[in-house]
Amino acid sequence: MDKRARPTSGKTDWENVADWYDQLVGEEGSEFHRKIVLPGVLRLLNAQADERVLDIACGQGVLCRLLAANGIHAVGIDSSRSLIAAAKKHGGDHIDYHVGDARDLSFLAENSFDAAACVLAIQNIHPIQGVFEHVGRILKSSGRLVIAMMHPCFRGGETAWGWDEQQKIQYRRVDAYLTPRKTPIVAHPGKQPDVYTWTFHKPIEAYVKALARNGLAIDAMEEWPSHKSSTSGPRAAAENKARQEIPMFLAIRAIRIKP
Repeated sequence: MDKRARPTSGKTDWENVADWYDQLVGEEGSEFHRKIVLPGVLRLLNAQADERVLDIACGQGVLCRLLAANGIHAVGIDSSRSLIAAAKKHGGDHIDYHVGDARDLSFLAENSFDAAACVLAIQNIHPIQGVFEHVGRILKSSGRLVIAMMHPCFRGGETAWGWDEQQKIQYRRVDAYLTPRKTPIVAHPGKQPDVYTWTFHKPIEAYVKALARNGLAIDAMEEWPSHKSSTSGPRAAAENKARQEIPMFLAIRAIRIKP
């Protein structure tokens, strides 16, 4: 049964792009989900059968379904009613889904979860303080939080690939990093440019500080490169080296240390 958390200011949900996102991710996740992100998140979560795990900004439930398939009590929350409806449509009778704001989890009981995850969504939530404040409250002592995001240093509107013809190397250009900003994500480029949602860039230190303020101590951080590979063309070797050297995703695991 859906339960709505008390709303907070600043609408950042993906309701107006829900159909596009559901088609993009699909029932089992996008290629990047399947090849990199979900295996890494599951490993860092290390959730055991019968544990209770919260999927924050769960979208259409791809992580929840994986958790439930392993005997884990999955609970998903997302502010988009359409994405929650899609999650239910994709199956998982024992998954508990809620429509609510990830920044206000006050409807969830204190010390009631063994772990929590936020997969490729924290960069689309602003502000983030409420997320970590409530996660610090609902996690049991030593409970785990795993966050996976597009790497703030190397992925975003102020970064781009470049080619050094003299040295024959592909590089990643970074024009801005420390300054927070928001950038639109267009769902259908060239077709419906007015259908978009937002992503919010923050430097890594913003996440570290927000976690620390809420009794969540980082015990693991990983940087995941793309699995893609160029197999032909004069720049293939340089492209592959650049992919392996410049990570696409950042993952952080934090442990609740408050009594």
